[in-house]
Amino acid sequence: MSTDQHPSPGAHTPLGATPQPGGVNFAVHAPDATDVWVCLIDDDGAEQRLRLPAQTAGIHHGFVAGIGEGAQYCLRAAGPWEPEHGRRFNEHKALIDPYARRISGPLGDAAALLPHDADGAPSKVDSLPDIPRSVVTGTPTPPEAGPRVPWDRTVICEVHVGSYTARHPGVPEELRGTYLGLAQPAVLDHLRRIGVTALELLPVQACLTEPGVRARGMRNHWGYSTGAYFAPDPRFAAEPGREVEEFAAMVSAVHAAGLEVLLDVVYNHTAESSADGPSLSWRGLDAPGYYLLDSGEDLDYTGCGNTVDCASPPALRMVLDSLRYWSESLGVDGFRFDLASVLGRGRTATGPQGPAIPFDHRAPLLSAIAADPVLATRKLIAEPWDATGEGYRVGGFPPVWAEWNDRYRDTVRAFFAGGATVGDLASRVSGSQDLFGAPGRTPFSSINFVTAHDGFTARDLVSYERKHNEANGENDRDGTDNNHSVNHGFEGGTTDPVILAARARHVRALLATLLLSTGTPMLLGGDEMGHTQYGNNNAYCVPEDAAAGDAYALDWDSADTDLTAFVTRAAAVRRATPVLRQHEFFDGRLTRSGEPDLAWFGADGAQMSGDAWQSPDVRTLQAWVDGSDVRSPSHDRAIPDKDALIVWHSGDETTTVTLGAPASCAHGWELVVDSTQPTGEPSGESRFGARAEVTLTGPTVLVFQEA
Repeated sequence: MSTDQHPSPGAHTPLGATPQPGGVNFAVHAPDATDVWVCLIDDDGAEQRLRLPAQTAGIHHGFVAGIGEGAQYCLRAAGPWEPEHGRRFNEHKALIDPYARRISGPLGDAAALLPHDADGAPSKVDSLPDIPRSVVTGTPTPPEAGPRVPWDRTVICEVHVGSYTARHPGVPEELRGTYLGLAQPAVLDHLRRIGVTALELLPVQACLTEPGVRARGMRNHWGYSTGAYFAPDPRFAAEPGREVEEFAAMVSAVHAAGLEVLLDVVYNHTAESSADGPSLSWRGLDAPGYYLLDSGEDLDYTGCGNTVDCASPPALRMVLDSLRYWSESLGVDGFRFDLASVLGRGRTATGPQGPAIPFDHRAPLLSAIAADPVLATRKLIAEPWDATGEGYRVGGFPPVWAEWNDRYRDTVRAFFAGGATVGDLASRVSGSQDLFGAPGRTPFSSINFVTAHDGFTARDLVSYERKHNEANGENDRDGTDNNHSVNHGFEGGTTDPVILAARARHVRALLATLLLSTGTPMLLGGDEMGHTQYGNNNAYCVPEDAAAGDAYALDWDSADTDLTAFVTRAAAVRRATPVLRQHEFFDGRLTRSGEPDLAWFGADGAQMSGDAWQSPDVRTLQAWVDGSDVRSPSHDRAIPDKDALIVWHSGDETTTVTLGAPASCAHGWELVVDSTQPTGEPSGESRFGARAEVTLTGPTVLVFQEA
């Protein structure tokens, strides 16, 4: 390939490869590099190295004439080899542009990607044949704006783009498992039918499988190993090379259906693993600027080998630029931040135990996101923990954030498995005010979930007492052992009708509780139809050559249609009942009816009090919610609604329950959701007197409305 082309200085902003009239401007952050090259790669793999001729504020830049969109390239950087300071420059290593908007090709030989040899000296092996190419890509036409669903009407469904449609009979075969597959009417109609308003996609920023997983012949399935923060993952493209356009088309279709798109994003660590790992991008350009280091070694607050330094200007700028790109150019409506406590880590402070970086809710990146005029308008959801005990910060994020509430998950699971008390349950189903009651926050700050990608599916939660993760190749050591799961008498799959009926009833109680609790519900995609992962509670990897249809794909042909109808009914009741989704915490205030906003009752119909709240023998709880003074963010004043009564029961002993209500409440009740029935529709009598008696056995949720 010819090497007689000499770039002109160009501009140092924006970072990345920017198509312009007559060529492309390249700008690369690498302040300690002596030289940075853009290496153009032709279809035969031949390379043309072009040194970027100018440097401004640590950014190497240059304008290359005669090329445009579609040009493939990598970066190389030369500079000091000082591992003790984190500097491992090695021009033999081809690098992905951290701002690449598209990447093409797989990772190759793992040893070739290492910046060092077996003795720790700079490797002389050229990694160009083994690194994905960066591809010059312009800015797409932004999709139409999303529906901006208010929090009180939001129901989230967490889905894996590939697995959700890979076996869907209503999706054309060539689109299954792709962005465009998720955009098909058959899929969107189903999601709307079950009450979903927002799709939360497992990571779709381009993923590169971790070295240890590749060594076992596996690939990362979930996507929590980011290789490029601006590039849609090419594995979900129906037509390779068109993933940017297809992602934007998917967002447009989802918006047209009245739904929002949320992305699970992983700004806490990258695919480069620890300092012993590969040099794919950031490590070869500015490891001290992108990562938290101690004496040149990566600090690991993530359990994944490295930790992004979210207080460092280059890393902070990259995250903000990435978020704005997905928001403004690709139309994304919000983000769920994986291990978000890392975003609140400040700069390193050395203490008696070595480097310590405490969490700070006013840390630079958290403050910058909250103050950003674009990002502050998006839905922002934190996974409020990391891989350290100090990083567990549920309830500790600023008011603009919602948070995954794992205490809700564990309490609801445990209650129906015979563990948690009714006092524990009451705190969670009423909005977790003990966690999210700080000024400026609302019950919708709590993202309620019973299952998520990380853990059992709902079906497996009632079918397995322990995890079965052998397929991951880690001798079943991975995944949590704290599942609060039961098997109803047999471990795993069975055809026993009694066991199957007990499991189905248990699942319905879990999902009814989720959809009818105060807060923001999040379903795991597939739970509405009985999806199983065969007891694997950490299904993050699959065999490297597994087709999408064999990678924990949903089996739509075997869907539990009764369960889907049940979820549809419960979600419809939530949607139609403002009293169940109020935006203020219950505080015992007297309403216009003269009664408190919320009252709790036991199985005998008397108000809960004293030791009963924490007694392990009390397995029935009733919540009476006053409908005369509903606080709704969709209205500028309190609105009237019908009173509601929800009954929760667990345990196998038959119990007679007297419907509870304040003494002044004399109206009757209409049963609108009965979790003991396959579809939730009451069987037989649905009208009950003010203090009627009902008989309950096993996991049960009943929802009554004022008749």
